Amino acid sequence: MRVVLKLGTSVLTAGTDRLHRPRMVDLIRTLAAAREAGHEVVLVTSGAVLAGWEALGFPPRDRTLAEKQLLAAVGQGRLMHTYAQLADLYGLPVAQVLLTADDFRDRTRYLNARTTLDTCLARGVMPVINENDAVALEQLKVGDNDTLSAFVANLVEADLLVILTDAPGLYTADPRRDPTATLIPVVERVTPEVWARAGGAGSHRGTGGMHTKIQAAEIATRAGTPVVIAPGDARDVLTRLLAGESIGTRFLAAGSRLEARKRWILAEIAAGSVTLDAGAARAVSERGASLLPAGITGVQGRFGRGHTIRILAPDGTELARGLTRYASADLLKLAGQHSSATEGLLGYTYGPEAVHRDDLVRL
Repeated sequence: MRVVLKLGTSVLTAGTDRLHRPRMVDLIRTLAAAREAGHEVVLVTSGAVLAGWEALGFPPRDRTLAEKQLLAAVGQGRLMHTYAQLADLYGLPVAQVLLTADDFRDRTRYLNARTTLDTCLARGVMPVINENDAVALEQLKVGDNDTLSAFVANLVEADLLVILTDAPGLYTADPRRDPTATLIPVVERVTPEVWARAGGAGSHRGTGGMHTKIQAAEIATRAGTPVVIAPGDARDVLTRLLAGESIGTRFLAAGSRLEARKRWILAEIAAGSVTLDAGAARAVSERGASLLPAGITGVQGRFGRGHTIRILAPDGTELARGLTRYASADLLKLAGQHSSATEGLLGYTYGPEAVHRDDLVRL
């Protein structure tokens, strides 16, 4: 199972104004255990600003963007150093990945980020992701790490997004004000009633609150990834969740990831097209096979890697749509060639397929 785990500042500090190393050790131990059990884990972490605040001796905070960027610049290295040291105790290699909103908006940067994360996971390395707060402009920020974790879950096509927080989950009302409030174990769909139960913002240590967590749950579940909001202080919470135990509040996915992906592909405006020979046309239309460069006889339009393209039969009939792994200029060089020749022709390769079957919708 591929899991994205988001840790909020309140979880990392155990309710204090410092990074709580014993809590972080316990969390890293469960992450290492998840990897040993065969799961792939991506960590989205908060805490850089607080780590910088701690390093500078807790100066008065005016909450300006410049101050936040200063604290993030000071704290990000310290935060990552702490993760690396603790992960070394369990033989868990980690990699720092700093993202901004542009990495999700720009197609090329999005694909490059996905390739980096996929490569990390394939090599047994756990990515530790944070927003690049030291350089991100306010109007170009993702905004909070709950939302970032949902974007990352979509990016890596996660099977589960787990958001650990200082609350046990979503309640019928604010339990701090209403003693009759009860935990909601399952949310089938994010409705206005669910939003009404979100409450206000988080603590002075973090930027979120239940509202941003529900927003993240809505983003991820629409893309086919279920979400669990659970208490970060629960013992072995991730291990227990992966074993199927019901903890916190689970938001059910709105269909499968594949269905969500195919809806997105069909909704995209095609940037160009490729024409196939008869054999490739049969393989795509009848078997749903991946499209290899050898079956391409023509390339129409100008498009980039990751764009949606139309896949045409020899007579021009549209057979399918899909996300191309190569730009139009590259496919012009690869058309009719065996996949083994790709690296020699281009100097690089994104894989043997021009369009992988998981990125292809037959019409």
